[in-house]
Amino acid sequence: MNKDNDKNKLDTVALTPLRRAFGWLKQIALFMLFSIVITGVMDIWRGKDIPRDNLPDIKGMTLSGTDIDIDALSQDQAVLVYFWGTWCPVCNFVSPAVDTMASMYPVVTVAMNSGPDDKMVKYLQHKGYEFETINDSNNDIARDWSVQLTPTLMVFKDGELKYYTTGFTSLPGMWWRMLLS
Repeated sequence: MNKDNDKNKLDTVALTPLRRAFGWLKQIALFMLFSIVITGVMDIWRGKDIPRDNLPDIKGMTLSGTDIDIDALSQDQAVLVYFWGTWCPVCNFVSPAVDTMASMYPVVTVAMNSGPDDKMVKYLQHKGYEFETINDSNNDIARDWSVQLTPTLMVFKDGELKYYTTGFTSLPGMWWRMLLS
């Protein structure tokens, strides 16, 4: 009888790390699901002021001298538009992911109230960012679009706004939005 008790204790001890790992995975999955739901609700609430019909144009010249027209650019493929600022702490975490996306998809960024062109060029070079940037030094484009929070990401396809999100967005989150549009 002692042998059976000892064997049951060994089985319980052996399963404990496995059960513990499964418990942690379950907690992580629940946290991720909760986060997705909360961020989705927040995006809807924050996006209530973003125009959906009769959208203003996003046109401009990038710091590299390229003329950009999001409506025309989005006719063939999805385009990620990223409103950000050099002064935005969250943008420091999102901008590297946007730069990675720029190597796979068309990406246009709009730098809000971030200073004169020469400072922006130096900033982008210092950070190693290669994405196309329209310097919206007076916030004219951001004001037309009612963008008040940074970072703000939008996905356009066929001239239509398909996805809109504000705040921290991960690389997989951007990638999925681009694939789904």
